[in-house]
Amino acid sequence: MTILLSTGIWPVEDWQRPLAKLAPERRVVVAGRDDYDPAEVRYALAWKPPEGLLAGLPNLAAIFSLGAGVDHILGDPTLPDVPLARIVDPDLTMRMTEWVVLQVLFHHRKTFGYMRQQRERHWDEIRQPAAKDVRVGVMGLGVLGRDAVEVIARLGFDTAGWSRSPQEIPGVACFHGKEGFDAFLARTDILVCLLPLTPETQGLIDRRLLSKLPRDGALGGAVLINAGRGGQQVAADVLAALDDGTLIGASLDVFETEPLPNDSPFWSHPKVLVYPHVAAVSDANALTRLILSQIERVEAGLPPEHLVDRARGY
Repeated sequence: MTILLSTGIWPVEDWQRPLAKLAPERRVVVAGRDDYDPAEVRYALAWKPPEGLLAGLPNLAAIFSLGAGVDHILGDPTLPDVPLARIVDPDLTMRMTEWVVLQVLFHHRKTFGYMRQQRERHWDEIRQPAAKDVRVGVMGLGVLGRDAVEVIARLGFDTAGWSRSPQEIPGVACFHGKEGFDAFLARTDILVCLLPLTPETQGLIDRRLLSKLPRDGALGGAVLINAGRGGQQVAADVLAALDDGTLIGASLDVFETEPLPNDSPFWSHPKVLVYPHVAAVSDANALTRLILSQIERVEAGLPPEHLVDRARGY
């Protein structure tokens, strides 16, 4: 039962080593490097695989995304009709929550201001509001979003979440659907995006959405934190909102073009923190163990867990 690895920009050795240690009886081949019989491949572990690669595997039983998202696989028009599973792992969830909380606290504690004061060798207090007076809103209440919003609420922030379908989370004001979206935005000082990339979320964070965020909140303006997907934000609109004061800051981990081009204005914008898509970097050792357990499920006649609904895109 051959396993095919297609890891995109990630070092393939990071995945080969744990596979060799945990499943030495299985043959593992690397797309674009090793010779193999496509008919012998039963499982594909992929991150941004080349278009058509998976369609050329006639006996493929399951595809496993090597990251939390699956849009990079669903975008292949030749994708074969086999089970596609996304990663749901406590390690990945914890890493995302760490990053989101870090960004919320960064903006809440006025860190941009203190960084500027340090450069100017200026010693002074920048007044900050209490956490209870700062309204944080998280878009996307799946596994990652739910964990992040619960931790933010425990820190004392006035916390809300928005999702497509109704959710109930203790201590969190939950909004859902189109009818609840504007009300959610109107009460959000720090907007966190953890949505999957779907046709509905493509270009979602645009001028129209950003204009609905309040300017009269405790922070003196709104903040954008995006660890969803770069295709969800309209770069020109985000930059315009930063320049005209609609946004007072942004932490961006994802961009429509990655790596971020050298000439992008985001690199040098004084109100922006740029991260190279590292909010929740996959731990190959932890995820390999998880994927192998899912392969054992398939071989026992069971479907993999966390299957993707292709119609919805997540």
